[in-house]
Amino acid sequence: MTGFVPVVSLPAVTMAPRRHSLGRMMSSSTVLLLFVIGALIIVLALLILFHHNLNATKGYKLRSLERERTELLLQQEVLNMQIAKSQSLAALQNDQQILGMQKPAKPKYIRAASPIAEQSALAETIP
Repeated sequence: MTGFVPVVSLPAVTMAPRRHSLGRMMSSSTVLLLFVIGALIIVLALLILFHHNLNATKGYKLRSLERERTELLLQQEVLNMQIAKSQSLAALQNDQQILGMQKPAKPKYIRAASPIAEQSALAETIP
């Protein structure tokens, strides 16, 4: 034989691009990255929810305190009106305790050389 090698021609095979599923295309680092991003989104959503809940609770407490303050101010105003009514001249003139008082029959008046306030002031300064 002469060193001649027969050449066998094979049919031309065209390499069509293979389509891989999404799971095969992603490497483990890509899956980990997507998982971390998803977890961050969930954590941030929960933090936002917690913050809004906290604000709503504070708003409810604030409205309750404002309502209580308004009621207390109204009660204070009613009590002030009752005090003014009981201290009015008409109420005092019709008071049973004042009407039950009697005028003294023979009042006795004391005459002093100097007013009593001056006498007590002089007594304090004299040792």
